[in-house]
Amino acid sequence: MPLIPEEPQIHESAQGPRATPASGRTVPTPRPVPGPRPAAHPRPGRPGPLRPAPPVQHTPRDVAVAKPGPSGPAAPVAVPVAAAPAAAAPQIQLIPASAEGALDAAEEAVDLLLESGRAPGDVLVITTGAQHPWAAHELSFGEASYWAQHDAGDDVFYMDAAVASRAATRPVVVVAVNGGLETATADALPLARARAGALLIVCGDPQLINSVLAASI
Repeated sequence: MPLIPEEPQIHESAQGPRATPASGRTVPTPRPVPGPRPAAHPRPGRPGPLRPAPPVQHTPRDVAVAKPGPSGPAAPVAVPVAAAPAAAAPQIQLIPASAEGALDAAEEAVDLLLESGRAPGDVLVITTGAQHPWAAHELSFGEASYWAQHDAGDDVFYMDAAVASRAATRPVVVVAVNGGLETATADALPLARARAGALLIVCGDPQLINSVLAASI
């Protein structure tokens, strides 16, 4: 005779929710869920399939395109050499005059410079022939006093072409080609151009001046 009380072998507790644990929360029985979990509720440590890939997964080629190499060595090449301010040459102005009138033309040029706002210490005057009266007067007190005024640089300074190599650079140099040997002019003009920071004014015979300047370039 079969034992009826023992026939049910499946306990109803195997289906449905389990017994409530001590914490009071009901632990549901795991059920298979088709497809991936919603991306809105990813579990910590397990990124869902819709989460964007981390940056470490980029290939080296992608990194090279998005992040170009350092451009440090190319910086000096991008700067043209012609942009250096030290290479600038002074502007040259020619005032036609005879040997006898070159000194007067130089004096007029100096007056115009001062009237336009140039400081007296910005101007240097070089003569190729007879000395300017101011230079002859100051040299009568001795060369030490004469060159001290040159070094002070607070007034227009006049000098002979023979000592032009001792001149310091000034923004404006005026040359009076008032005679003297042609070699003096040939030596004075290149020196004057080297001492002129912004402007070189030459008063004298245009043909002589142009030939000397062209030969010195």
